[in-house]
Amino acid sequence: MGLALMAVIWLITLASTYFFAAKTWWLPVGAAEAAQFIDGQFALTFVLMGIVFLAAQLSLGYIVWRYREQPSSPPVLYSHGNTKLEIIWTVLTTILFIGLNLMGSRVWASQRFDQAGPGAVQVEVTGMQFAWYFRYPGPDGKYGATSPKLMDPSAGGEAAVGLNTSDPAAKDDVVTGTMYLPVNREVDLSLRAVDVIHSFFVPSLRFKQDAVPGLNIQMHFKPTVIGEYEIACAELCGLGHYKMHGMVHVVSQADFDKWLAAREAEKQ
Repeated sequence: MGLALMAVIWLITLASTYFFAAKTWWLPVGAAEAAQFIDGQFALTFVLMGIVFLAAQLSLGYIVWRYREQPSSPPVLYSHGNTKLEIIWTVLTTILFIGLNLMGSRVWASQRFDQAGPGAVQVEVTGMQFAWYFRYPGPDGKYGATSPKLMDPSAGGEAAVGLNTSDPAAKDDVVTGTMYLPVNREVDLSLRAVDVIHSFFVPSLRFKQDAVPGLNIQMHFKPTVIGEYEIACAELCGLGHYKMHGMVHVVSQADFDKWLAAREAEKQ
């Protein structure tokens, strides 16, 4: 029985290690400036944790087999632990986790606490059950006022985000259900939610941030590859959570300008 259990433990361990080493299930190709660093730390974390996982599981399988019950087995000896070893692996674990945290905090914090650079594209993202809406401030660079009393999600567009059309700054605001961004240009994003907590998640852009009712969360990132990328809600937000998705179209600056001009023309 000990030999069979060891074989099962080692088989599961080696098979799962193969799937990760072969990148059978892996991240989509990164299409943002921060993707290289995030993917590098992701891989480093998996390597370090994989070494610990392999060592622990292979040792477990060996111990199960080595100390299996046999007719010639000596009486059982109980151990109350080894304080020195426990201190060593606790300290090593602490160093590992704190070190990985410090490595990743620079990129994570810079996207959330540093100011976006000059010339960044402003986009406001509003999450509500069960859709995403995107607002661009237009040529004046100012968002028009919004009000919860004016919100009508069933109407879509400007009414969905509660845009006050009597506000002069709102005259050139563009509200759409699809996000367009110019490539290689920083995006200054304002994230908010109307009803419950949502999570704006774009795997290819390595971007995930909760949208919390009552908060306006500022973040910035830079898409670097032209393409279409899926948006998902990564926070369970109700019965329609499964259908709360959208698309990000990363296009050239010229195509972005044409798209934005066309949307503004529709408002005339």
